[in-house]
Amino acid sequence: MKNVFATLVAAVSLSLLAASAFAAAPEGDKETKEDIARHRAIAAAHEGAARCRESGKKEDICQKELQAACKGLAIGKYCGMKHEH
Repeated sequence: MKNVFATLVAAVSLSLLAASAFAAAPEGDKETKEDIARHRAIAAAHEGAARCRESGKKEDICQKELQAACKGLAIGKYCGMKHEH
């Protein structure tokens, strides 16, 4: 359980770090702004998954919520990320 939470926290942190790295992009770069927004949305979805697990809900329920939150954002059913359980 601690490993799952630590992995999710690390994923969110890395996503936020990546988004902040893109923040220095030129104002008019539409693609960069869209990429930043996607990273933030994915990070928010993973944060929601972490909160779901913290609340005591079962993994399959939280996984379904993550999949719903990530629909159209990332590739695959793991919201662009997969880790061991």
